[in-house]
Amino acid sequence: MLVKDKLFLGDVMSVIKQVEIEKNSLLNKLKTDSKKIWNEWEKTLISENSSIECAISCLDTAGMQILIVVSKKRELIGTITDGDIRRGLLRGLELKNSIEPLVNKDAFVVPMSMDKEVILKIMSANSIRQIPIVNENRQVVGLHTWDTLTVKAGLSNPMVIMAGGIGSRLKPYTETCPKPLLPIYGKPIMEHILIRAISEGFSKFYVSVNYLAHMIEDYFGDGRKWGIEIEYIHENKPLGTAGALSYLETKIDTPFVVTNGDVLTHMRYSEFLEFHKNHYAEATMAVRTHEWQNPFGVVTVQGLDVVGLEEKPIDKSHINAGVYVLAPGIFRYLKLGKPCDMPDLFENIRKSGNRTLAYPMHEPWLDVGRPDDFKLAENYVEEINDKA
Repeated sequence: MLVKDKLFLGDVMSVIKQVEIEKNSLLNKLKTDSKKIWNEWEKTLISENSSIECAISCLDTAGMQILIVVSKKRELIGTITDGDIRRGLLRGLELKNSIEPLVNKDAFVVPMSMDKEVILKIMSANSIRQIPIVNENRQVVGLHTWDTLTVKAGLSNPMVIMAGGIGSRLKPYTETCPKPLLPIYGKPIMEHILIRAISEGFSKFYVSVNYLAHMIEDYFGDGRKWGIEIEYIHENKPLGTAGALSYLETKIDTPFVVTNGDVLTHMRYSEFLEFHKNHYAEATMAVRTHEWQNPFGVVTVQGLDVVGLEEKPIDKSHINAGVYVLAPGIFRYLKLGKPCDMPDLFENIRKSGNRTLAYPMHEPWLDVGRPDDFKLAENYVEEINDKA
């Protein structure tokens, strides 16, 4: 082997060795960073003998708005929040004082095995945003926060909001304002729909507009304010409750959610979507049980004979809730730019032999279609927010 070949080989081996060193260094850094992220909650741990000044410093460092007070063996003693400290200082406590009077010794805790949905219900019912995780010995092993528990995986499935209606039944409210922009609890109806869908992981929206379309487009724009994408479908003439979907045939190739722009509900759109997928349906309609009590006694007769009498009977039926999941195959039942209502679309799908399903829903729901409904809507949104 020539000398220059030996030198070249030596250079190559040196480079390979350097690459290995850098690779190992990077892997160790990644492991260290992962461990730091995993153990971030440990910054909330504080000794029962600490001062209020120390607690304030720990709160600032942890950045989780809570401290977990533990014994030397990490057994839970209680929790302290920023609000507890503020209230203590207002009562005259000083920074050098012990944290002992501030500790909430009846703090909620959960075991490691508890389901996420149950934890969220506990947090929501008790208006708390953090909850310690303990083992069988009441030693603290972790911390759940509302923000981490409610992070949703992004969905590629789009949502269509039908917002082109005139809202005739809501006049005079809709004479100068489209129904989706009517304010409920400080926000337009459609914004409440968007916020709930975004919390479920939806990020791509199509909005069908006609009446006072410019006002809707001016308010919502392209959706970047909410971190989403909004594209508008312009109806040059009213196309019914399903006709505007015909413009989306080349844009959608996955199952998608459709909602009327005036329906407020606490339903989980992502669960509705999964129900549709799991049952291999072409179209699924959310339905609610509607009860109506006859104010009179109902008499059943045969000729002149009374053969039955029922006092103020209650009639139960399923009603269309105005929210749907549709498969891309539904586009073959629509003609581009031609009017079509959703009941007709479902009927055509059913007659063709494809599956149409009902999705029974029990969650709070309101169709803001009449002035009385508009007046009730604020209470409905408050109820929905309380249960969110």
